[in-house]
Amino acid sequence: MAGPRVVIIGAGVVGAALADELSARGWTDVTVVDQGDLPATGGSSSHAPGLVFQTNPSRTMTHMARYTVEKFRSLDVAGEPCFLQVGGLEVATTPERLAELHRRHGWITAWGVEARVITAEECVARHPLLDPARVLGGLLVPTDGIAKAVLAVQAQLRRAEARGVRLLARHEVRDIRQADGRVGAVVTDRGEIPADIVVCCAGIWGPRIARMAGMRLPLTPLAHQLAWTGPVPALAGQTEEAVRPILRHQDADLYYRDRYDTLGVGFYGHPPMPVPADDIPALAEAERMPSVLKFTPDDFDPAWAETRSLLPATREAEIEDGINGLFSFTPDGFPLLGESPDVKGFWVAEAVWVTHSAGVGRAVAEWLVDGHCSSFDLHECDVNRFEPHQLAPEYLLARDCQAFVEVYDILHPLEQTGAPRPIRTSPFHPRQSAHGAVFHEANGWERPQWYEANAPLVEGRSIPVPDEWAARNWSPVVGAEALATRESVALYDMTALKRLEVTGPGAAAFLERMVTGKVDKSVGSVTYTLLLDHDGGIRSDITVARLARDHFQIGANGPLDLDWLTRHLPADGTVQARDITPGTCCIGLWGPLARAVLQPLTDDDFSNEGLKYFRARRTYIGAVPVTALRLSYVGESGWELYTTADLGLKLWDTLWAAAEPHGGVLAGRGAFNSLRLEKGYRSFGTDMTYEHDPYEAGLGFAVRPDKGDFIGRAALERRRADVRRTLTCLTIDDPRAVVMGKEPVYDGERAVGHVTSAAYGHTVGKGIAYAWLPTELSAPGTTLRIGYFDRRVEAVTAREPLFDPAMTRLRG
Repeated sequence: MAGPRVVIIGAGVVGAALADELSARGWTDVTVVDQGDLPATGGSSSHAPGLVFQTNPSRTMTHMARYTVEKFRSLDVAGEPCFLQVGGLEVATTPERLAELHRRHGWITAWGVEARVITAEECVARHPLLDPARVLGGLLVPTDGIAKAVLAVQAQLRRAEARGVRLLARHEVRDIRQADGRVGAVVTDRGEIPADIVVCCAGIWGPRIARMAGMRLPLTPLAHQLAWTGPVPALAGQTEEAVRPILRHQDADLYYRDRYDTLGVGFYGHPPMPVPADDIPALAEAERMPSVLKFTPDDFDPAWAETRSLLPATREAEIEDGINGLFSFTPDGFPLLGESPDVKGFWVAEAVWVTHSAGVGRAVAEWLVDGHCSSFDLHECDVNRFEPHQLAPEYLLARDCQAFVEVYDILHPLEQTGAPRPIRTSPFHPRQSAHGAVFHEANGWERPQWYEANAPLVEGRSIPVPDEWAARNWSPVVGAEALATRESVALYDMTALKRLEVTGPGAAAFLERMVTGKVDKSVGSVTYTLLLDHDGGIRSDITVARLARDHFQIGANGPLDLDWLTRHLPADGTVQARDITPGTCCIGLWGPLARAVLQPLTDDDFSNEGLKYFRARRTYIGAVPVTALRLSYVGESGWELYTTADLGLKLWDTLWAAAEPHGGVLAGRGAFNSLRLEKGYRSFGTDMTYEHDPYEAGLGFAVRPDKGDFIGRAALERRRADVRRTLTCLTIDDPRAVVMGKEPVYDGERAVGHVTSAAYGHTVGKGIAYAWLPTELSAPGTTLRIGYFDRRVEAVTAREPLFDPAMTRLRG
């Protein structure tokens, strides 16, 4: 099959990889267009130093990098290899960085790539230019190396061209022709190219190209310094291009690579240098190439001074050449992949560095040809993951620059972002501030993590203090709030929960097709259910409340849920889906005394029989109209209470005045996370993602085999018969050993899985960690060990839920 007419804009490493991967799958009616010459087009790929370090806190990014390594190793141009597998070495010059390297070793081990932490002596043996007095140790990844980007572009384009792909150099894209909400052609300075699908792989020019299709791309080009020394006497006579491992000195924002008898020095320690995409020099005007700006030596002075300290042999050399090269940055550091929400057929594969380029090419090719990506979990990379405020120019500039500054920083899992803050606040924010709320940000929302006003609750309670790392961005108040929730009643701000509304005469039938559960039930029903992809993987877990015959409210996980629903809406207009989060708010009122607080405030019957578990009601609490859903993610009786934003503060004050006499407390996200893990409740994006199915994730109960067809059903039935991994609960007896997620799990010396969520369970008196494990190791009572920095923490698999397995607290 020739496939649809595809035009790829940009012939750098991403565009070349995509052309190769598409044509290998039989789509050969493909045109690659670039304003520059091939294979060196003048974009970021043309000057990239090519260092491929696979270690990344993201499993997806590591797997994409691993595929890039494997593919580039198989490529050559006239016998010249496209990848030099010299290994990668990250060195520590401070105790804090050495501890971080142990944590990074945990990630890469959990993701299935060989690595080890080595001594200072071993570091010097592998990279003799290092000063032994400066180095404390290092992380060695033998399969890392140097990708020769321009050669990789050439090799992949040649393969694609041999299959029928057309290559058009020196064609500047001027516009994207559209009709009836679909792409129709790419307009260049040399004429139009008809297209059914257009994929923007334009890199630093991505925002400009995307704007032609009416799409705002959250990407900022920033300059990054790369310099080359003259001959280094210690490297004299080196006849191979590179023989030493690529080197990172992240304590000083530096990296290094060989090039015969010279050394490349890359530096992220200078102030951010953003360049708007529209200000990038034109091809004809650029002194060297459009992506290369004039070197600013003053900015590089600290890098050169530190280099001469770490690598004393460079004191006998000088910097002979340098550039300020442009690369793409996004607010969260992940690529931008996927289709425009507004223009069908317009896709992007942007903000991708050489390290992940071949992996991204494969991912997007699978997505286009098969309708989904089977090789990688792409929920972190989907271009439609952002909230509207995250596309604002002020926000983008601030966060993209922050992403540049933090490239090599040691970031705690609960690290807080900088300006601009605050952006989104619930109506309760003034009252929370008055009670000493310590706010953590999530998707722009300021969410209380705990309340300093609750410090007196700590007295008289035995709340374990975790180790120094886990104790950052933590307080013993978290434990006190969790215990107080179990003892009395607590108010939780749940406003940040994404709320969608699906309405219309076809709403029930539409949702029945979209979800795994039965939602076409009586008005007032609430259903916990799943959205699946076509391959049976979990796209999200949601709650669906039927508020009227043609009106459903959905508790969702983020913008991608709305995007997924919107893409499947019937064309006849009988169903509408919209985000109601900005105009609404939510309070979770939970605990054994929740009914005693709420019942006097309303004339409606909130007894156990009056409003049963997983039922909804529209009612009044005092003077405030609310939608009450009887469900709880902390494992205690109570309700999610929704109202409009203008009445939110009144609802808060009404509930708080009623809760105080009962010993009620305000509680934050720290307590919430501990309580939900005690109850075994999953969190999408952390515990399960697109790559997992319901039966692996322990969510088979949310699938109704007796209902009609739904998206992913056929694939899910095939997957059900071959469950090889299981999301498993583990407990840890050591109260100081509170792991935090992404750590490897070992069976003896063999890494067998990784931790997803973790917290201390203050009610059960144990550390809790959920982990993906081989099914044969998931039986309760199995002793395993979790890699935590340079230690192994003993953990035992447990039957779940740990708290209230009979559900008496929730249903009472």
